Amino acid sequence: MYKYLLFDLDGTLTDSQEGITKSVSYALINLGADDLPHDTLLRFIGPPLKDSFPRYCGFDDKMTEKAIALYRERYSKVGKFENRPYEGIPELLKELKDAGKVLFIASSKPTGFVEEILEKFNIKDYFDYICAADMSGKKCEKEDVIKEALDILTDGFKGDEGFKKDVVMIGDTHYDIDGANYFKLDSIGVNYGFAQDKNELEEAGATYVVNTVEELRTLLLKTLG
Repeated sequence: MYKYLLFDLDGTLTDSQEGITKSVSYALINLGADDLPHDTLLRFIGPPLKDSFPRYCGFDDKMTEKAIALYRERYSKVGKFENRPYEGIPELLKELKDAGKVLFIASSKPTGFVEEILEKFNIKDYFDYICAADMSGKKCEKEDVIKEALDILTDGFKGDEGFKKDVVMIGDTHYDIDGANYFKLDSIGVNYGFAQDKNELEEAGATYVVNTVEELRTLLLKTLG
């Protein structure tokens, strides 16, 4: 049913909580701020950092810029590899490519980090396109990276947007589902990632919700075909 698959990275393809939460803590400690409870640190996984530091730490724009710089100082050296693919993900990606699917990354993480992580775990070659954030923060919302993917497809189809019925966004938080909804795309929510509330994905309006990588595989390759 779906030919063009847009995958979120953190919490969908890889378990990245260790690197992200430790890098947030590093930023806070080096700013002389109080560290956050682990449950709150987990909320930094998914949305742009420029939104999370003000929301959870009360930082103004200047402090947020400093926090992001410190976060990246640690993350770029250590945190990006405190990470691992979920069990079954490499095999699923291979099966999807063998089935003729076109795979995109649609991530709010900066492009350079995305590419290094995919290369580290030998899964980069499964992706036809990587649509991700830039380091300046001008392109970091989920809608921005989904738009980039859709623009690529629109160009390929010479402006005919009929392809949208064959596109699905796959992610683990409401940000992924909200982004899909913004462009009237179908979506698959994965409950094994970092959604903060039990019914977050359903309430956001996900077209489908799965609880395991195996359920995702069954949905994409068998149920929907």
